[in-house]
Amino acid sequence: MKKNQQNLQKGLLPRHVQFIALAGMIGTGIFKGSSDTLHIAGPSVIFTYLIGGLILFIVMAALGEMALAHPNHNVQHLIHKAFGDRVSFIVGWLYWINWILVTVVELLAAGSFLQFWLPDTPLWLLSFICAIVIVGINLFQVKYYGELEFWFAGIKILALIAFILLGFSLLFGIIPSGLHHPISNYTNHGGFFPNGISGMFSAFLVVMFSYGGAELIGVAVTETKESERVLPSIIKGAVWRVIIFYILPILIICGIMPWDKVTGADSPFVQVFGATGLPGAAHIMNFVLLTAVLSAANSGIYATSRTLFSMAQSGIAPKWLEKTSKNGTPITGIMMTSICIAAGVYLAYLTPGQVIGYLMTIPGFTVMLLWIGICAAQLKLRPLYQDQPHFKVKWFPFTTIFAVVSLGAIFIGFLLNPNNVIGSIVSISTLLILVVLSFFYGKKRIHTTNLSLNQNKESAI
Repeated sequence: MKKNQQNLQKGLLPRHVQFIALAGMIGTGIFKGSSDTLHIAGPSVIFTYLIGGLILFIVMAALGEMALAHPNHNVQHLIHKAFGDRVSFIVGWLYWINWILVTVVELLAAGSFLQFWLPDTPLWLLSFICAIVIVGINLFQVKYYGELEFWFAGIKILALIAFILLGFSLLFGIIPSGLHHPISNYTNHGGFFPNGISGMFSAFLVVMFSYGGAELIGVAVTETKESERVLPSIIKGAVWRVIIFYILPILIICGIMPWDKVTGADSPFVQVFGATGLPGAAHIMNFVLLTAVLSAANSGIYATSRTLFSMAQSGIAPKWLEKTSKNGTPITGIMMTSICIAAGVYLAYLTPGQVIGYLMTIPGFTVMLLWIGICAAQLKLRPLYQDQPHFKVKWFPFTTIFAVVSLGAIFIGFLLNPNNVIGSIVSISTLLILVVLSFFYGKKRIHTTNLSLNQNKESAI
């Protein structure tokens, strides 16, 4: 490593990293995206979340194994080590684009939750205010960011636990309410599979978007103290908690209100509390949801700025993105991310009623491609480990191959789905542009390397 190369600080504690990963996964995908998955699949979407959770676990285990075998390597570093500059260039920039879109979606969702109290205020203005607050938070030292994110994530986790307890109390009549025969909502209105098996599989795109963020552990590992010791337990705990926090709330929502009554205008969580008639519950839940999506946006800015920093370190992004502030924050990466977020918020000004739905489909594609890249990197690197890690993917290579084939099938299926035309066109166009740029980048790298060698020869003479 060069002497003048700047580095990030190891200021994150294990509890910070665990909650950062949870914060990235528990956001718009569950609180607002669940209305989309229920509309597509009805109650059967629970099986979609279960299958997606199994794939998530394999991907996270593969990532944890590689991180232990190659300490101080994050996701982008590992893919670079496995496949070299060109693939690393494509995946790195694709991941950055993914998190830019996710962050914009979270900020737009935050603005929509604020509209619950301020219905006459434009969505773009409320989202812009939220963006300013979140960017400001990320300018602090990473340990302060981690501490704030810990409490941010803690609020929404406690809220989900409270929602689960209250929901089951309402379903089983422990708390009196105006609900009559709530369990019948699982079998009426078209049954448990109202749109058939195809409907269940059609919900995978939003589910993949929802689970996206788990790999943030692999981004934060380079700023985590004692990462080799704590990483396996963090991965296992995060995966199981997220699966529980998705499946149980969906069960409750489908039991308390018919799945076809979920409008999508407000969060299903707010709708459920509003339908029960509990005084002030909808306002409390809306506040929690606002905190939740701001937390996810906070994780998004962290992910984008660190991805740019690691790509600059690897030489596949401009060197000026490697610049850090005095407190070890990648300042130029945060500023570049902020400009792109402002452009995303501007889309809300142009199409306030459609922008969230359009943007939410695109990260689903990019998350699948990234997860395929993580699994492929593990297949490539496993035979090359110098020291065998104490945490490994079981039944290798069959489990990893299963994840790659499943993700590939889901990806191809949605490309062929006429309902995803806009997302498919944008995603494939972005991928093709990055592939083309990677070839130009490769030529530039060769030219720069040859120029450097010639200069070294001349100076030696």
